[in-house]
Amino acid sequence: MSGLFSKRATGKSAMRLRSCLLASVMAAGSVAAIVPVVAYAQAYSFSNVTIEGNQRVDARTILGHAKINRGRSLSAAEMNDVYQRLMNAGLFESVNLQPRGNTLVISVKELPAISVVNFEGNKRLKSEDLLKGISSKPRRFYSPATAEADAAAIAEAYFSTARIAARVEPKVIPRGNNTVDLVFEIAEGRVSEVERLSFVGNRNFTDRRLRQVLQTKQAGLLRAIISRDTYNADRIEIDKQLLRDFYHSRGYIDMQVQDATAEMAREQDGFFVTFTVREGLQYRFGTTRVISEIEGLDTSEFSSLLRLKPGAVYSPSDVESAIARMESLAGRKGINFLRVEPRINRDERNRVLNVDFALTRGERIFVERIDIEGNTTTSDEVIRRQFRTVEGDPLNAREVREAAERIRALGYFETANVEASEGSTPESVIVKATVEEKPTGSLSFGASYGKADGVGLTVGLSESNFLGRGQYVAVDLNLGAKNATSSFTFSDPSVLDRDLKFTFAGLYEQTEANYSTWDSRTVQLASSLEFPLAENTRLATRITVGKSGIRNVAGDPATGLPATGILAEEAEGGSKIYAGPGYTLSFDNRRDGLQGRTAYVFRLSQDFFGLSSDLKYLKTEIFAGSETKFFNGDLRLRAEVEAGAVHARGGTDLRVLERFFMGDKMRGFEPFGMGPRDVSNGRSDPLGGNYYAVARLEADFPLGLPEEYKMRGAAFFDVGSVWGLDNTTSGGVTVDDSRKLRSSVGVSLLWDTPMGPLRFNLAKALKQAEGDKEQRFDISISTKF
Repeated sequence: MSGLFSKRATGKSAMRLRSCLLASVMAAGSVAAIVPVVAYAQAYSFSNVTIEGNQRVDARTILGHAKINRGRSLSAAEMNDVYQRLMNAGLFESVNLQPRGNTLVISVKELPAISVVNFEGNKRLKSEDLLKGISSKPRRFYSPATAEADAAAIAEAYFSTARIAARVEPKVIPRGNNTVDLVFEIAEGRVSEVERLSFVGNRNFTDRRLRQVLQTKQAGLLRAIISRDTYNADRIEIDKQLLRDFYHSRGYIDMQVQDATAEMAREQDGFFVTFTVREGLQYRFGTTRVISEIEGLDTSEFSSLLRLKPGAVYSPSDVESAIARMESLAGRKGINFLRVEPRINRDERNRVLNVDFALTRGERIFVERIDIEGNTTTSDEVIRRQFRTVEGDPLNAREVREAAERIRALGYFETANVEASEGSTPESVIVKATVEEKPTGSLSFGASYGKADGVGLTVGLSESNFLGRGQYVAVDLNLGAKNATSSFTFSDPSVLDRDLKFTFAGLYEQTEANYSTWDSRTVQLASSLEFPLAENTRLATRITVGKSGIRNVAGDPATGLPATGILAEEAEGGSKIYAGPGYTLSFDNRRDGLQGRTAYVFRLSQDFFGLSSDLKYLKTEIFAGSETKFFNGDLRLRAEVEAGAVHARGGTDLRVLERFFMGDKMRGFEPFGMGPRDVSNGRSDPLGGNYYAVARLEADFPLGLPEEYKMRGAAFFDVGSVWGLDNTTSGGVTVDDSRKLRSSVGVSLLWDTPMGPLRFNLAKALKQAEGDKEQRFDISISTKF
């Protein structure tokens, strides 16, 4: 070979060849210099192991990581494996293996220990929360790779709070004795908001309307208190499903979300999100019918539950509600394993969907057992009683889903999932409920100020899952300059593990009425037992005991003489005891969730006072209401009718405390601003009435504001009256207690605030009687039915 090179590699070629050989030799020398394992032979056998350089790591720990067996020959490859295992232990900065005779010397240089982990520059995220999410901890060994991974984890935590521009840099501060302080310097950056939400391909709905559907919101005036206008990639996927559901519920069954892109602004402080949609055509219901594939099963009762009108816009939720009603009927009739299968035939020419609901036999599958996991405070029984199914029953998939909804509705859990998996046999399943608990108690403090009431203080303590038994306990105290109220409530929704609700409540109230000329004091105890009579009908029975009295009736403002008139006569008897049983019969088809677009509520209440008490009277109240939704819930129409009557018995003289005032029953008037009044004493004392009746009509509609503002508008019309007294004569003056209709009209702003749903009413009394007192504006807690 040398001769060949000497003959052919001459001149410049020889020089180039020598240069390449020299470079190869130098590269080989460099590689040899960095290889940590020195092998003197193909195999090496040793009887002793010596460890050098370790200060904190025990020698036995090092040998445990090395996994070396004395007396066995190790090849060069196996020696390299020992080196890799020691380096991967995360304890050493460097490792060297050196054979010396029959001894293997392991020389290590330990990584420094972390003395303190600090965070600098973090304001939005707490240091203790950041420490929980990283691997570097005090008294552990410092690793540059781990520190870099921790910095990335911290940045990811800020990314989840929409701070895309957050930067994290780990810094090491030597402290001597092979220890260091690890400091993460954080530049949080600004929140990356969604500057614009736009849509491509939408023709039937405006961008403004589609923005109301999404969880992600476009940054607006309230961006300081709204977190949903921050960018979150996971939320975008939810938004795509919400868009599909929105279109499908309006008959656009072929709608597709073709793309969703997020473009970051140049300053990295905002995103421009664009959804590309393909709407397709809108379909309506055609013919709907129920067919049976089960021999001998009559379909007439099932057909009456369809409630799907031909020509109505097609909605999957309407189909699902019809199926649920029919399956519920099958359960009540004892027809097991019945399945309702919707078969949809598309008529593209007329753009209608004809639906056949086929009643078929499902698989014969039984529930082997019900398992519950994740509950540490809540007892198994609280969760188990949400199931209408027990071990050994036929499996009803819909009932399993509804049980999951009932568990979530308890409000005790952050998440609640119910799944069915195969049991010990193909004909059985195991139903498993997995929950994650959340705090269920609250302690609240509040303060208020009003021109009439002065400064008030409110303290409330409540627990909705007392001792994990699903019981409710609450104590409330309201102290004002003029009024004081305290109450206690205990409720058990499932006495003896049955649908039997027991409630005990106590009340103490002392008022100085701002709209009347008298004060009152009331102490009351009540207990009730509520149970179902039918699917949507319940009966609550109760016993009530109390003591109440009128105090401080105002005198004549002109003469300063003591009080006279009907109120003064009623106050002379002092406080009186009342006691007796009562009941409330209620119907509410909102409970099953299958009522479709219209809900109905009915209540009848009666109390029979007279059991060993000073007061003997019968009090009756009745309420009926309905709510219908139009345009997929955007417009809601409500109609309510309410009436009451109180009748004295056994020679009892009714007082103002037993009679009715319109109060919050009719808008546009002061709480005591309507009804019979005593004008015999130089004042105009409100007396209330033995009877009242009122009808309310209301339309509830969106205002076009972004959904995150949680504001809606309403327009209302109220008409009613309060009338009738047992005693109408005072000081030679007869009180006018005739039935006179009043009416009012107005608009409202409904605002779902963090403090609760508030209602701002602006009303105008259209018709009023002499002496009535109008109230143009008021704020109240928003309630429905």
